Amino acid sequence: MAHHAANSPVQVGEIPKPNTGWIWKTFFILVGITAVEFLLAFTMPAGTFRNSIFIVMTILKAFFIVAEFMHLKHETKALIWTILVPMALLVWLLVALVSEGSSIGESVFNAFK
Repeated sequence: MAHHAANSPVQVGEIPKPNTGWIWKTFFILVGITAVEFLLAFTMPAGTFRNSIFIVMTILKAFFIVAEFMHLKHETKALIWTILVPMALLVWLLVALVSEGSSIGESVFNAFK
């Protein structure tokens, strides 16, 4: 006895190939950004500018991961802006706190010399 009706919408035939192109595209973008990070790590002198570049590149990689694998790029623009604006403000706060902290640290270090 058959377990499905004769006029069932199930298609019989070849299974379509999975669409994995977007995964590979995202993979190669992330590999490229990581390669640039390694290149900068071994060629640039240590300092605030290099650290700022690493922070920006890490946020860029996080953006690609969230956009592709959490499907944020397919959402409405209002939701995207609701997520990106606070994130940008947090990054700005992080940069401000790091620069202010290093300035205060240098002044305290120089005061006790």
